[in-house]
Amino acid sequence: MYIAPNRFQILPGKEMHFEKIWRGRDSKLASVLGFKTFNLIRGDSTADYTLYASRTTWHSKNDFVAWTKSESFREAHKNAGSRNNIFSGRLIFEGFEIII
Repeated sequence: MYIAPNRFQILPGKEMHFEKIWRGRDSKLASVLGFKTFNLIRGDSTADYTLYASRTTWHSKNDFVAWTKSESFREAHKNAGSRNNIFSGRLIFEGFEIII
């Protein structure tokens, strides 16, 4: 299995807007080959940002990579660049293969 988390630093006061974006997304992940689960998780807050991570779990890394090259990926991310005013830092992707 493969876990694909993205980390986001969200500006103070923009947290509810960020969460609303995710709640309203039609990602179509459930119909993608190899997709298992999705979570949006919130971490600690500092004076500068609140930490969030989105995490998808896949049957394999190949399934995840195939999705990133698909039309459904492009559709799900088409407005991503238009929301830069809510981020404190850049998005950080970290991919992991499950060992145990």
